[in-house]
Amino acid sequence: MERQAALARIAALRREFADIVTAAAAANGDDEHDPEGATIAFEREHVAALLSQARSHLSEIDAALDRVEGGSYGGCVRCGRPIPAERLVARPTAVTCVPCAGLGAR
Repeated sequence: MERQAALARIAALRREFADIVTAAAAANGDDEHDPEGATIAFEREHVAALLSQARSHLSEIDAALDRVEGGSYGGCVRCGRPIPAERLVARPTAVTCVPCAGLGAR
């Protein structure tokens, strides 16, 4: 379910990015002197960053599914202790237990 939501978000962001690119192409091509150019450039970069985050999240989901399939899901990759169920509910893609997460691991 979370994977499908991530795929839907990626598709929506791709459409939004394409719309921004199309709008920018139809507008004045001089971002530096066009008052709307900076806004369009900001929107384009913002959507690109969101798209990158969504792709990264999808990769985390796929890695978690691989761990489920391989039987290692729920174990901390740093210390090997179990990841508390509450943490996995809050962050199903977690790879570390709470103490290891506090040390700067994901």
